[in-house]
Amino acid sequence: MAVTWRAVLLAAIGVPVVLVVPATGTVLIWAVLVVLACGLDAALAASPRRVGVQRAVPRSVRLGEPATDVVTLTNVGSRRLRALVRDAWPPSVDTQPARHEVDLPPGEAVRVRSVLRPSRRGDSIADLVTIRTVGPLRLAGRQASIDVPARLRVLPAFASRRHLPSRLARLRELDGRAAVQVRGAGTEFDSLREYVIGDDVRSIDWRATARRADVVVRTWRPERDRRVMIVLDTGRTAAVRVLDAPRIDASIEATLLLAALANHAGDRIDVLAYDRRVRARVAGMAGARLMPAVADQLSGVHAELVETDWPGVVAQVRERLSQRGLVVLLTALEPAAVEQGLLGVVGGLTQHHQVVLASVLDPEVEALARDRSDVTAVFDAAAAERAGLERAAVAMRLRQRGVELLEALPDDLAPRLADTYLALKAAGRL
Repeated sequence: MAVTWRAVLLAAIGVPVVLVVPATGTVLIWAVLVVLACGLDAALAASPRRVGVQRAVPRSVRLGEPATDVVTLTNVGSRRLRALVRDAWPPSVDTQPARHEVDLPPGEAVRVRSVLRPSRRGDSIADLVTIRTVGPLRLAGRQASIDVPARLRVLPAFASRRHLPSRLARLRELDGRAAVQVRGAGTEFDSLREYVIGDDVRSIDWRATARRADVVVRTWRPERDRRVMIVLDTGRTAAVRVLDAPRIDASIEATLLLAALANHAGDRIDVLAYDRRVRARVAGMAGARLMPAVADQLSGVHAELVETDWPGVVAQVRERLSQRGLVVLLTALEPAAVEQGLLGVVGGLTQHHQVVLASVLDPEVEALARDRSDVTAVFDAAAAERAGLERAAVAMRLRQRGVELLEALPDDLAPRLADTYLALKAAGRL
């Protein structure tokens, strides 16, 4: 039995009576009356077990965007349902409002709505729906919690999509400047033209030549689609918080923007999240199906407190890329982690692929390096400078092995990586 504030008020009304007649019997009599009234009211309340409950939520929502949870309540009992309904979700899902008052005659149904504003990626599992009914006097009632399964998948925010239109414009500009007629290269037929000295005789179109007075050769459109493999390091270094979010969040934003851009360019995209095992994978998708698949797979990817198995990463890349392509490693440029893992195996990638390593810079480290306000700040600045020198040394060794390096602040990593991709495409290095 659940009591309401009205029952407490009824008990408080008896205080003057006790003061007038200060006897134990008076207290007992008034207490029994309150209990009987509450018991009778609870007995007359509708049973919360005789309420049909259904929950409807969207399958997915982007981080930072609201979603609506609709709970349908059907009174299948014979008594009027006066109840307080609590729609429970995890604390990371800001549910507003979480409680609803309903007054429902027998045989009727009502929908109550709550707005969900999740603050974390991944699957949010709904908790119980609690129904607390009250009797006609609203002194007491009955309560039950009902399991109504529901799951809301919270996708990455993809805030970097605002940079996509400008990068697509640059991509179209690159395609317009690219030569579409080359001698003997490419796989897709483009057009016919007259033969000139130096053309490959194997490109002569003898049927077209027979219909004309001049020798005619075929021209070919160069193959434009390339393989792009994006590897997210989900090891312990991805768990480091930079500003207000883990480092992996910036890597996911960069992955989404690069995948969208490369998909518009006609490239074939593979996405792999890996530490010591595969955490997420997208392969064989293209066109309109790619971005929903990438967002769905990356929604539940979080950093794991383990060391990344870089030989395993190289094995995964070799297994999936049989021809030359672009391999983007989204990881931390931390000297100890790079020297013990990546540095020894990255040469196996650069021999066959164009490799880009993109890392998130921590602005707080740069701020420490500039601060000279007191003795403690000087020591902090010296430590930050030392860390910067070690990072620069490791970066030089990676460049010597053929790795293209990119470091940027969290909000700048995605557009900078997209610019690097376009620059490599313009230079013909993909």
